[in-house]
Amino acid sequence: MTRLATPQICTMTELREPQKVFDRAGGQPVAILKNSQLVGYLVPAEAVEAGQHQAITVAQLQTYLQATQAAVQPVLDYLKDK
Repeated sequence: MTRLATPQICTMTELREPQKVFDRAGGQPVAILKNSQLVGYLVPAEAVEAGQHQAITVAQLQTYLQATQAAVQPVLDYLKDK
């Protein structure tokens, strides 16, 4: 299962009217799905200008994941048995 980096989603069909997608997203990035599979993200200009999203390196991501591991491990352990 793919993890989405945003709670906002749209389908390829909905992209026929991109302004409606932008309006509904409220300036947040939107995950684009095709046949329930993630194909990409649509990031509105206002989100980029606001500095909400920026590229990070793999090393920075690994550091973040290690720093948050202790906080999320109980949840991961719980879900492992489900």
